[in-house]
Amino acid sequence: MRSAKDFFKPLAVGAPTPITEVPARPSRMLHFFDPSNEKMAAKIPGMVGAVDVLVGNLEDAVKADRKEAARAGLVQIAGATDFGEHTQLWTRINALDSPWVLDDLTTLVTEVGDTIDVVIVPKVQGSEDIHYIDRLLAQLEARARLTRPILVHAILETARGVANVEEIAGASPRMQGISLGPADLAADRRMKTTRVGGGHPGYLVRQDPVDGNIEGDRAVFQQDLWHYTIARMVDACAMHGIFPYYGPFGDITDVVACEDQFRNAFLLGCVGAWSLHPVQIDIAKRVFSPSAEDVAHARRVKEAMGDGTGAVMLDGKMEDDASLKQCLVILELADRLSATDPELAELYKR
Repeated sequence: MRSAKDFFKPLAVGAPTPITEVPARPSRMLHFFDPSNEKMAAKIPGMVGAVDVLVGNLEDAVKADRKEAARAGLVQIAGATDFGEHTQLWTRINALDSPWVLDDLTTLVTEVGDTIDVVIVPKVQGSEDIHYIDRLLAQLEARARLTRPILVHAILETARGVANVEEIAGASPRMQGISLGPADLAADRRMKTTRVGGGHPGYLVRQDPVDGNIEGDRAVFQQDLWHYTIARMVDACAMHGIFPYYGPFGDITDVVACEDQFRNAFLLGCVGAWSLHPVQIDIAKRVFSPSAEDVAHARRVKEAMGDGTGAVMLDGKMEDDASLKQCLVILELADRLSATDPELAELYKR
């Protein structure tokens, strides 16, 4: 067990000093792309500034015989693209039990480590996986003479990972956040759904019989398969000062259900979601930005509360110090997003 005094010391001689607080940069959408796909790669420069996070994907969506091409493609994109101040470049490496992951890290950190902000680690089972990545990144950063640490993002894709989510969230100062990986998690749990994220019509609650007539008309309410896992993930991330994300929503054509699922995650505390197709970028941008009405209300509560103590009546509702804390969350997010999004800055002024 590492001493708390050593937690923020570099794990390799010459590695950069670990951070003590995760930068709160806008990351409403983590947009995945295949660096081995030339058509897709050619669009990346045009997405800079319009997308919060671009993720070079080296794992599941890339076929085995394209792994090296994807890695080389990401190196080329990272070296040739100016991502500016408002778009981050992340990568999802291959799983830790794969034959490609060591080359992924060695190549990317030593060749373009100064451009990559976050490494996403799939199928994290426990803190031992993060400790392995933590030490290896420190060694490679020292070799590459990087001046800032590359952060780590874990995906919850196994039952064991969910059971260990609190220790994963606090395993390293590098931890940036955690995403829900619903498809692999469903398989590992032996859930009976073949959908990638979202709900299922069979997971429902039915209205009680009216007058004892079980054959009569009864309303049906579809339930959220992922509510428990997202809530637990959000709590673990909040406890350790890192950020929670909803993962992929696989039905690209169902933009309505996608928006619903993203909004559920936003209301529960997630800061962003994965986008697998350009149509989901605008959905994530809209959903994970507070509405102008919510921002205006939060400002009114803050102004009415004065020094933040006691209670006031506003529009027939009681507002107290707890209400103010909730409103400050909205206002802090609005300020952060406004700093990089002129459209939101103008919207929130009204």
